[in-house]
Amino acid sequence: QLQIVESGGGSVQPGGSLRLSCVASGLRSLDGYNVGWFRQAPGKEREGVACISPSGRTKNYIDSVKGRFTIPRDNAKNTVYLQMNSLKPEDTAVYFCAADYRRWCSNSSDYWGQGAQVTVSS
Repeated sequence: QLQIVESGGGSVQPGGSLRLSCVASGLRSLDGYNVGWFRQAPGKEREGVACISPSGRTKNYIDSVKGRFTIPRDNAKNTVYLQMNSLKPEDTAVYFCAADYRRWCSNSSDYWGQGAQVTVSS
């Protein structure tokens, strides 16, 4: 069983930056897994924000975050990040990290973290 832990959430003013981290705990690692960052705002469905392949060569972003968010991956540290710059109030949501060996950027991914709150407000 792969256990995923997110960290790095918090509150920031519009235009600010935050970096979320996603790490696998215990004896397992994220090696070989597609990893995605998803978010769910109050009253809205969960959406995939950014996804990265096991090698890191393939990345996807939803249009609303392109140019502002990046999803670097450090396999040596067993960590996938979500670097969020130029944050907007509409980025406010609970952010989840998910991993799946086969599915790509899917709400049906096998493994999920507990979520990290990101609040963008002046």
